[in-house]
Amino acid sequence: MDLPPFETHVVDNQPPPFAPRDLWAGDVALREAVAREGASGFAERIAAYGALAGSALYALSFDAHRDRPRLRTHDAHGHRIDRVEFHPNYHAVMDAAIQHGVAGLSWAEPVPGAHVARAALSYLHYQAEPGSSCPLTMTHAAVPVLQREHGLREWARKAAAPAYDQREVPVADKAGITLGMGMTEKQGGSDVRSNTTVATPVAATGGDPGEPYALVGHKWFFSAPMSDGFLVLAQAPGGLTCFLLPRRLPDGAKNAFALLRLKDKLGDWSNASSEVEFRGARAWRVGEEGRGIATILEMVMLTRLDCMLGSAGLMRMALAQAIHHCRHRVAFGKPLLDQPLMRNVLADLAIEAEAALALSMRVARAVDDAPRDPSEAAFARIATAIGKYWICKRAPAFVNEAQECLGGNGYVEESLLPRLYRQAPLNSIWEGSGNIQCLDVLRALAREPDTGQALWNELHFDAGPAYTAAIESLRAPLQGKTPIQEGAARRFVESLALALQASVLLRAANPIAQPFVRTRLATPHLLGFGTLPTDLPLDQFIARAA
Repeated sequence: MDLPPFETHVVDNQPPPFAPRDLWAGDVALREAVAREGASGFAERIAAYGALAGSALYALSFDAHRDRPRLRTHDAHGHRIDRVEFHPNYHAVMDAAIQHGVAGLSWAEPVPGAHVARAALSYLHYQAEPGSSCPLTMTHAAVPVLQREHGLREWARKAAAPAYDQREVPVADKAGITLGMGMTEKQGGSDVRSNTTVATPVAATGGDPGEPYALVGHKWFFSAPMSDGFLVLAQAPGGLTCFLLPRRLPDGAKNAFALLRLKDKLGDWSNASSEVEFRGARAWRVGEEGRGIATILEMVMLTRLDCMLGSAGLMRMALAQAIHHCRHRVAFGKPLLDQPLMRNVLADLAIEAEAALALSMRVARAVDDAPRDPSEAAFARIATAIGKYWICKRAPAFVNEAQECLGGNGYVEESLLPRLYRQAPLNSIWEGSGNIQCLDVLRALAREPDTGQALWNELHFDAGPAYTAAIESLRAPLQGKTPIQEGAARRFVESLALALQASVLLRAANPIAQPFVRTRLATPHLLGFGTLPTDLPLDQFIARAA
């Protein structure tokens, strides 16, 4: 090639653009999981969203993250407005997600398989634009508790509707709404019993159903502050209670709360998180006074499932980016994908990512079956905590390893990997960090013996000596014969998570099942990725992931 004098800029040995691509067609593990867990009837709709997520939404996400939300507390004339402004692409992404059922499919079409289908949509969406998954998840999780309150069923119906309306008007004037949450306060994060926000009945009747309360206090994390309503915890006369606090009152007036600032977060830049003061804000009780924690437990189970799905989606996107780069990048005379050590790394990542997805989708089926099957309800109750602990814990190290596959390019924003890396720690912290998940597992086993039995039923089947030996050590604690000490809870929950992942893969006769058992259960897995035995069919694992 003839170059002008002093011209040095020739671009070669660089991969082509990653997108557009079809995130459904390119993910055999997802397609198999959707069929295996009972959502085949939704496959066409999931496929349509997979194509959209890997093209238009993927492109929109860059500006939605780069131009972060901004808080405007007052208008030009000094009126308090407490408005958060987003890049238009954020709203475009939210609109597409809600129209396709990422927030409401489970409730808008309550048929068998709907929760699994929505889980697949959420997994795909997280790969394209994870920040907006926060309000989508909270909107989805709030619906069942609102459905149980006669006066709030219209809120539940509109939260499940496939309509996105960002106007600041009363809920009565909207076809669809979004919901946020405000649980934690600065004096206590996971310890919500220490909350100091006070809820006082406005009417002399003392908090009768349908009567408002006035809330005075604060929230240290007030998520998605432009939502139409928020589920919050406050101390009512009868104890800690859950409330629905609308952004706009029925007469259209702004509710009496003030956004103090937006959190300057490590990642999750497209989404807004805030601190707020309640200054006599009106709110309506959800559930009985004093039963606030019990009321939010069902929401917590659903949000924890989405944490699992989000981390699995993050792993999937990081792996896809790494494989794409290694296919096209040449080093030392041949493509990176043909380098033995790189193949080991990519194969190890592929096994980890598919195991994360497989367990997440199995838990989604348990959530789907829970209303009809007490054993599945018990399994969902405890498996969400187990899966959230382990899958979300693995994501940051996983994404960092994927960055290394790209070398220096993986540290540059255009590669997407830095955004994924900033996002990766979020799900392990949100909805209770690792210790909280482990304590919840111990608490469930001690107080709800059916959860331990449901786990053992899931794990106990004949799958060869290596698997049998690995799960046998779990039998006694799951059957209540040998309680686990608190200080050993992380080791125990990690063992449960690995065993559950192996169980799902083995029952599905998945080609990575036996390699997973061999490298994660039969012998202690070395801590670094890329440490698989070299006699495994590494090329097959990469090809399956690609």
